[in-house]
Amino acid sequence: MKKLMTIFLAFLKIGAFTFGGGYAMIALLENELIEKKKWIEHDEFLNMVAVAESTPGPIAINSATYIGYHLAGFSGATVATLAVCIPSFLIIYCISLFLERFLSLTYVACAFKGIQVCVIYLILSTGIQMLKTLEKNWMNVCILCAVMAAMLICSVTAVSFSSVFYVLICGAAGVFIYFLQKVRKETIDK
Repeated sequence: MKKLMTIFLAFLKIGAFTFGGGYAMIALLENELIEKKKWIEHDEFLNMVAVAESTPGPIAINSATYIGYHLAGFSGATVATLAVCIPSFLIIYCISLFLERFLSLTYVACAFKGIQVCVIYLILSTGIQMLKTLEKNWMNVCILCAVMAAMLICSVTAVSFSSVFYVLICGAAGVFIYFLQKVRKETIDK
């Protein structure tokens, strides 16, 4: 019961203090799960982010479910998922009660502009941190370069390309390269 309460409070905190969606939450997840709680290692965190991003649903909820299940099975997954959702639900519910008056406040508009800048910083710093810890091998470098080139080409040519396709293409490329390495290793061993 104590473990479930610890999971609940950790994800309640993450849900309450994260603005800007799942990508902005990654930095807080990393700090809380790896550095403070030491619930997972950095490599497992990168895998969790990849799984959470490539499965349907918000990255925050998928990450909470993954970590909760990893720590305490089904009960942990349920508690972590509820905890990360509760703050957003309550905030949105309260805002919906007086939305028009809330949005017309100058201070609120200015606060949201400041929050936007903060969210961009959080996403960028998290991406750079993940890039620094990424294993430097030719497969990862090739996939990274291919994705960056595809994103650049799509941006320059103004082609609307869903990030889902980037995830699927990278997953397929990873599987393809894995099988190439396996075939190459079998050929060398013979």
